[in-house]
Amino acid sequence: MTSPNGYGDLALFRLLLLQARPYWPHIGGLFLLTLLSTPLALLAPLPLKIAVDSVIGSRPIPGFLDALLPDAATRSSTAVLVLAAGLVAAVALLSEIVELASSVLSTYTGEKLVLGFRARLFRHAQRLSFLYHDSRGTTDTAYRIQYDAPSIQWIMSGFPSLVTAFVTLVGMAYVTFRIDWQLALAALAVSPFLALSAWFYGQRLRPRWGRVYQLDSSALSVVDEVLASLRVVQAFGQEAREGERFIHRSSESVRTRVRVALIEGGFSLIVGLITAAGTAAVLFIGVSHVLSDALSLGDLLLVMGYLGQLYGPLNELSNSKATVQGSLASAERAFSLLDEVPDVVERPDARPLARASGTVAFRNVSFAYRENHPVLHDISFAVDPGTRLGISGKTGAGKSTLMSLLTRFYDPSIGQILLDGIDLRDYKLADLRNQFAIVLQEPVLFSTSIAENIAYARPEASEEEIVEAAKAANAHEFIVGLPRGYETEVGERGLSLSGGERQRIALARAFLKDAPILILDEPTSSVDTNTEAVIMEAMERLMRGRTTFMIAHRLSTLANCDARLQIEDGRVVAFERYALSAAVGENAAGSRGIGEGAS
Repeated sequence: MTSPNGYGDLALFRLLLLQARPYWPHIGGLFLLTLLSTPLALLAPLPLKIAVDSVIGSRPIPGFLDALLPDAATRSSTAVLVLAAGLVAAVALLSEIVELASSVLSTYTGEKLVLGFRARLFRHAQRLSFLYHDSRGTTDTAYRIQYDAPSIQWIMSGFPSLVTAFVTLVGMAYVTFRIDWQLALAALAVSPFLALSAWFYGQRLRPRWGRVYQLDSSALSVVDEVLASLRVVQAFGQEAREGERFIHRSSESVRTRVRVALIEGGFSLIVGLITAAGTAAVLFIGVSHVLSDALSLGDLLLVMGYLGQLYGPLNELSNSKATVQGSLASAERAFSLLDEVPDVVERPDARPLARASGTVAFRNVSFAYRENHPVLHDISFAVDPGTRLGISGKTGAGKSTLMSLLTRFYDPSIGQILLDGIDLRDYKLADLRNQFAIVLQEPVLFSTSIAENIAYARPEASEEEIVEAAKAANAHEFIVGLPRGYETEVGERGLSLSGGERQRIALARAFLKDAPILILDEPTSSVDTNTEAVIMEAMERLMRGRTTFMIAHRLSTLANCDARLQIEDGRVVAFERYALSAAVGENAAGSRGIGEGAS
């Protein structure tokens, strides 16, 4: 069966097998363990046959046992009964040991498979462009990583079981044919009907499971959105409204799941009726053969015991075709994420970049997030190393988009952006982005310690370097005043700190990175006047010797800039140069230390 996205069942299984390649030996071991269940299943009804035919009746024990055992073990009925009871205990013990080993290996392999698949999805999602995440939202991607990735666990741990079920089916059929071929034919006559039912219901289930996961992701997006904006929700008293919105989206998922359950229930009913018909036919024919002395009562009991285990694999093979559709639908969603191609890619012959001097030029740059909806129009300007460029304009004019193009979060639709005279697209992507330090209007902190947040710019930095960066950012004093100092946990998105404190930690991170180009995007717009003065003092140190792009609404914030760029409706309406500061060109020759800049 092929999905609307073009994935057939075989294609998905092939992709899953390739994903599981590092764990093929584990899956092989699991397969061997499950194969051991086949002879154990064949031995399970044997003690009952021995008890009926050789203890209650007078028939000899099966020939292969007679050849293996000494004569003393088969002379008396008591000895044969002890043998039958011992076989029951031995088969049960071996079955439990195999089950335990299979369970442990299956759990280990399955969890490692899921972890590896999730890690691959997460790495790929981080490489996708902002255009993808802006259009899809982050919740759907997170759902695929967290909830769709485990589909590989069921499929890869269940695959050996299905193969074992097939082998068991063949073994049971062979033994039953050896006992009575007519009973075997009657038992297996139901197989085509089971296969046809599995195919029919499988076709109906796959798209419905895909719809369930899509609706679950949509409901989860409401939760993420509301919790991220809880202050606004509570301030406007909209808790009940958001609760209803969540229930509305979840209710559709519930209705779809109920429809899926009805389809699966209908399939189980059909399977039950078909296997019941097969059991009834075997019972009717078997009793007739016992009455005509063509079959012993023990053989009939053995066949009926095998029949229950024969229909077990048949049911498992049939049900798997239907129930696996849920896992295949999840796998399809996960692999469709991997099919997404980043908009910003590194060229095969990209050149390395150690440290840029900081010359930046935009040449006739235009950009559109969506086709026929341009955001920037024919932008051209150039700045020398060490220049402080102030960028002003109304909200939505394209200021932040300009900086996103400079850091190559997006590529221009038309035109070129040059760094040190080279097109940005010709540099290695990691090297290029290592040339920038960014401080945003809303500083981004992670739910770790203050020290780790500062060191995010350079994880190998020493404790002394972290402290030096904090001092340069005017953050050291408030940090050491906290109960745990630099080891203080900042909470989710740094919400345990004030806006000014978060901003100074972001500045310290920029100091520690010591990049040649600095981007300041409305860094003081959300702080009070006193805090702004402290931050501006730190930013003045940070800007020395660096090519700086400062975005601000308030012109007073741009007072110390060497040049001014004004953008309106995505177009440059003014570009002015002023007397250059003493810092211009200071960084063109190479790196400098934090301490020098902070002195």
